[in-house]
Amino acid sequence: MNSDLTAPAIRRRLICMVYEAMLLFGIVFVSGFIFDVITQSRHALTLRHTRQFWLFLVIGAYFVFCWSRSGQTLAMQTWRIKVVDLDGGKLPVVKAIVRYCLAWMWFLPAMALDHQLGLKEWQMAGVVIAGMLAWAYTARFDKQGQFLHDRLAKTRLIHIPSEIELKAQSGT
Repeated sequence: MNSDLTAPAIRRRLICMVYEAMLLFGIVFVSGFIFDVITQSRHALTLRHTRQFWLFLVIGAYFVFCWSRSGQTLAMQTWRIKVVDLDGGKLPVVKAIVRYCLAWMWFLPAMALDHQLGLKEWQMAGVVIAGMLAWAYTARFDKQGQFLHDRLAKTRLIHIPSEIELKAQSGT
């Protein structure tokens, strides 16, 4: 395992996720529009589960394509974060798919709890936020600072130093 590859700070990763969410809004909007045109849906609850599955696939295709091609989405490029395999190499498609599915663990346990308890509105949002914070905290327990889904998928997030950081490290 390459020890030169350091994990980005948790704060940096969470800010990158917020930026990613804003970019995903556009992808979901266009994908939802395409779904509505194809299915002639006039209401968001029409074919709700089919729509959710469609969006799961579209979002997954976006992440798997970006991660397996360059290791970075647009948000990850902006925040100089890259996903690699354990040796620091390019992520194979299968690992990208596994990572995408495991990354849903940021939300699914809290959403299942919301559903089981019948929570609504602010209570529901509070449980999901608490679940996300708990998942983010898993990086504190990892000796390399990786999130649990990266550990399980056998992937790593690494910080890509800027030119300024590289010059400072080399002492020039």
